[in-house]
This record gives sequence, structure tokens and C-alpha cells, in this order.
Amino acid sequence: MTSRRTDTRTDHRSKRSGMITVAVAGMAAGVLAAAGAARADNAPPAPQKMPAAGNEGEINKYAQAMLADGRKIFRSDTFGSEAFWGDVLGLHKAIAGEKNSGVGPGVSPRTALSVGLKVDVDALPADLKKQLGAGKVNLDDPATTVALLKLNAVVAVTAFANADGSVRSMGIQCALCHSTVDDSFAPGIGKRLDGWANRDLNVGAIVGLAPNLKPIGDMLGVDVATVRKVLASWGPGRYDALLDKDGKAFRPDGKQAGTLIPPAFGLAGINLSTWTGFGSVPYWNAYVATTQMHGMGTFVDARFGASKKQYPVAQKTNSGNTRAASDDTTAKLPALQYYQLSIPAPKAPAGSYNAAAFARGREVFNNKGRCAGCHVPPLFTEPGSGLHSAKEMGVDSFSADRSPTHAYRTAPLAGLWSHQKGGFYHDGRFGTLLDVVNHYDATLKLKLATEEKSDLVEYLKGI
Repeated sequence: MTSRRTDTRTDHRSKRSGMITVAVAGMAAGVLAAAGAARADNAPPAPQKMPAAGNEGEINKYAQAMLADGRKIFRSDTFGSEAFWGDVLGLHKAIAGEKNSGVGPGVSPRTALSVGLKVDVDALPADLKKQLGAGKVNLDDPATTVALLKLNAVVAVTAFANADGSVRSMGIQCALCHSTVDDSFAPGIGKRLDGWANRDLNVGAIVGLAPNLKPIGDMLGVDVATVRKVLASWGPGRYDALLDKDGKAFRPDGKQAGTLIPPAFGLAGINLSTWTGFGSVPYWNAYVATTQMHGMGTFVDARFGASKKQYPVAQKTNSGNTRAASDDTTAKLPALQYYQLSIPAPKAPAGSYNAAAFARGREVFNNKGRCAGCHVPPLFTEPGSGLHSAKEMGVDSFSADRSPTHAYRTAPLAGLWSHQKGGFYHDGRFGTLLDVVNHYDATLKLKLATEEKSDLVEYLKGI
């Protein structure tokens, strides 16, 4: 699961926060994706033979069970979110379409693909894969989407069917925002890549399909037309996990207020897990599962009730003290965290960066560029509580001031190559890694040479 702030850092004082859990907002069918592979700076230790008996054997069995349970929860558990997305908003009806017992034109697989939903190729029957490969499946028919949902083939979207086969509701999983596929079968169709940020996912466009957005409007104190305007502003790869707390839908300059969906890999050893660092991994799992995915669970944070000025919506809804009558989340948090901490940052593919420049860039990173002062290898963030002011980072404080911390976290950089789409920093304000390097070169007066900047970029691409 997982939510927000600054995507990449290149200086002794870069700060941000990469959330693990963000989450959510609606679903449909279809697919799209990304891929992974290469480098040794973050290589895991060599596996050792585990004892089979005694206390150490029990630890081993426990670890294996937690890993398996956590993977299942991450990929498949809705936490009861179907009560909101399906039963309240009716999103499943918009996806199915009028011809399939829903409403409106429906969502075809081709449309679902275009908004960043993904298909798990391993969930497809062999005969269906053959038909897809031969172009014999109608990807423009919402009925095909419904069929894929019933197969549990749409990544992180679960449909609940009536006895007659019609879809009666739908829920979502953590993997919706924090996983993709490797496109090994076709664009958007492939094997799962858990932990990867789905920067293709257009959460706002998907949620905006729901026939009943009035509950969201009532929560925010606005009409449905305004809700649709806000949802449409995010675009692919962005989500606003604080909108339901402070109601700030747009920045003072009129731009959208959402932040980039962060990855949920490489989190072992890392304390703060959001762009602004106001929670750990289990904190964000509870936050997202209950207040963003709208699952049945418990989430408590008195900071959201302490200031009506900062969090007027949270004060009205009491979302800082969320306690469902039936808790379908809390017992799953330990295994979910265990699995997430087990997902390594993907290695950069061979040939995706210049090896010689990488080696030179490491020297710049560790010395003249002053990057390693905050992005401490091999975590590439600060052990402990790495929070920094907007002034230190040379940016505005809008996103930081929406957080209880009023600060940005030093975002971890391992696997950065896998989520370059959408830009860098919490809100994607920098389009390229070179733009980030130039920002810190100017802010910290580093006086890096052109070649040093280029080498530093290659290093960032390879870690």
C-alpha cells in the first residue's frame, strides 16, 4: 500500500518522502506496465541454509509464512474496500456498462489499458492467451473487461459476482498503485512486478467514472462537478492522499496538488516512508488501507485532530480516529509489512547506463556533489529521521506544510531508474535527472562541471 513528496535528490541537503502505501481510488480492467533488472551496489547477502528444527527452525518457518501471507495480502486483499468503491460509489457499474447490468458505455480492456490498469498474464488460461496472441479477443468490448475481472486477472482489482454472473461490487488492493507488469506478453500484460510504482495509473480518471461521487463531494463540502475537476487534474502516476484531510485540491499557483506514486520496494532499513516522512511502513499501510482504500480497519493519529486550520476535513470526518465496526485490516499489517520489506530495489538493466561514467559519478556523488551526506549508501537515504525544510531543499513548502512534519524526507534512490516516468521530486516538477542535478548545483553552489553532472546522472541511473 502506500503516499508523498520529492522523487530524487542529489545533494547534502535533499529531502523528501517516498511513501509506500498510497493509494487508491478506483478500478476498472485492462492493463499496462514496466520492467526490471541490474546492478550490484544493493546486492542482497548470499542465501544461507536455514535450520529445520528448534527455535531457529521456528523462526525460519515463521519467516516463510509471513512472506507468503504478506504477498497474498499485498496482491489480493481488499480489506473490505468493496463496501466503498462498489456498494457506495458504484464504480463496478461504470466498468461493466449498461449491456452488462451496469450503467453507461462501460470500460473496454483497451480503455482500461489507457488509464494504466494491468493484466497478470499468469492469471490467464492457456486458451485465452492463445486467442489474445492471435488477435481473436475483442479488446473494445466491456464484456471482455468483466470476464478478465472474474478471472482475477486485472492487477489489484477484485470483482464480486452475483449468482447469475453479473458483477455486484468491486474492491481494490495495495498492488493497484504499487505494482505493475513486465509487458512480457503485450503492453500492459505480463508478469507482476511487485513494489514498482505504477506511473501509468490514472487514479483520478478511474475514480471519476463512478456514477455516485456525491459522498466524496459531501466529505469535501463541494459539488460533484468540482470533485470531477479535481480528479481530472491529477493525471497518470499521481494521487493526493491528503485531500481527505485538508481539502486542498490545488496549489496556490493553480496546479494540481497530488504527488507521484512512489515505489514500495527497497524499504528494508528505512524508517520514514512517505514524501514528507510522517509515517513508517506499517503506519502508511494502516493509513492507506482505511482512509484511502476505504477498507474496514483502525487508524489512529491525533495529529489530524489537533489543528482545524490545517486539517478541516479530518476534523469533520474524524478520520484521524478511524475505527471500523469490523476490523479487516489490523491483523494483516505484520505480514504485509514483512513482505514489503522483503522486496529489493530492482537492479538497473545492463546497458541502461554508461559503466565508466557510473564509476566517475560515484566519486561525484560521494564527494564534490555532497549527495552521500543525505543519501547515505547503501540505503541512499538517512538512517533515522531524515527530514529537511523546504528552504534546505530549495523548493516551496506547499506539500511539506500539508504534512504533520512540515518537512520533506530524503527519498531513497535505489531503483530510481524504474520510476523515471512522470518526473522527479514529490510532484514531478523536474522532468529529468539532469534537471535535478542542475537544481542542487545552483542551490548548493557546487560548481559542478558539465562532465561531472553527466557522470552523476549515469550513477543515479545505475544505483
